[in-house]
Amino acid sequence: MSEPWLHIIGVTEDGPGRLPDASVQALAKAQVIFGGPRHLALVGAGARGQAWPVPFSLEPVFAAKGRRVVVLASGDPFWHGAGSGLAERLEPEEWRAIPAVSAPALAAAHLGWRQERVHMLGLHAAPMTRLRPHLHQGARIIATLRDGAAGADLTAYLEACGMGASRVWFMEALGGPQARIRETRADRYALDDLGPLLLAAIEVAGAQGLPTATGLADDLFAHDGQITKRPVRALTLSALAPRPDALLWDLGAGSGSISVEWARAGGRAMALEPRADRVAQIRQNAAHFGLDHRITVHQGRWPDDLEGDTGPDNARRDAPPPDAVFLGGGATPSALARLWQILPAGVRVVANAVTLETESLLLEAHARLGGDLMRIDLAHVAPLGAMRGWQHARPIVQWCVTR
Repeated sequence: MSEPWLHIIGVTEDGPGRLPDASVQALAKAQVIFGGPRHLALVGAGARGQAWPVPFSLEPVFAAKGRRVVVLASGDPFWHGAGSGLAERLEPEEWRAIPAVSAPALAAAHLGWRQERVHMLGLHAAPMTRLRPHLHQGARIIATLRDGAAGADLTAYLEACGMGASRVWFMEALGGPQARIRETRADRYALDDLGPLLLAAIEVAGAQGLPTATGLADDLFAHDGQITKRPVRALTLSALAPRPDALLWDLGAGSGSISVEWARAGGRAMALEPRADRVAQIRQNAAHFGLDHRITVHQGRWPDDLEGDTGPDNARRDAPPPDAVFLGGGATPSALARLWQILPAGVRVVANAVTLETESLLLEAHARLGGDLMRIDLAHVAPLGAMRGWQHARPIVQWCVTR
């Protein structure tokens, strides 16, 4: 094999003296060395060093192809580092990675935590709400933080989630001579001198956290009454059959509760809603559950705003085709017919009907296109004079079909 033009080298805070021979040799041969100012100084890059541009971009690295190039990254370049972004755009023979131990691995080793049981998050460029899916009694989390001020943000968020009793270790410059580790309870946070090379280890205590089953309580969502209620939502998610990284089109999304539950199961969702106030609610709910990176929200109506710029296969150019579709509102015979033309084969479609008009539409669609049809009748106990009785909700007809 020929020598690759790019080496991606992990460095730690203990300096170049601990680098493996392969990293030392790559640095010695390098004509250009990319990295942050701290890393460039750490390896003595001198005139060969090029600091990352602001805003961050990998383009200068690709522009240097044809020369011997080194990219420096903290610890493991493939854990929230530049490694994956480079590898995705290069052929395997063009690059070689030489990782070092990551800061989260050093943190786990210090605390004696099993890494396979720890949630490891990058919060240096993400909101604290990303913690929400992982906050449950006894959970262990290791997360990078953007700077010293983020320590107060982290502990305040834990308190707001009812997790103020959580133990938090703030760890600075791990692996080097300036390393410092301090422990506190989230609700007793009083540190005002945290440095920038920071991560936090959290042992969660306090509230129980969110259940993992589908069918979250309705009052956990922001909504104006337009929400698929908890029992029906659980049955709807069962029919949609979410899978990791699968894409849902949530059409007429209302509060976005279906999108949220789908994303909680590991999928991605595109929510389409015509009303601006409800679009804002969907975004609020996505952020509240720490899922705004897995749910995209658009204001518009289906099917018109699904087509846009389409290719010869009638698939959207600006988004991949879905794995499943939920029809939350706006179903008409013409809209359903057009949607059926747009969707590729194999897509699961689920629709719920409350009104007689929509029920009639689903009955006709079932007769013509097949699938499963189910009627859902629910009742809750309610006062009946001096006693109690069953109060029936409006029946719901659910149609589930694979295109």
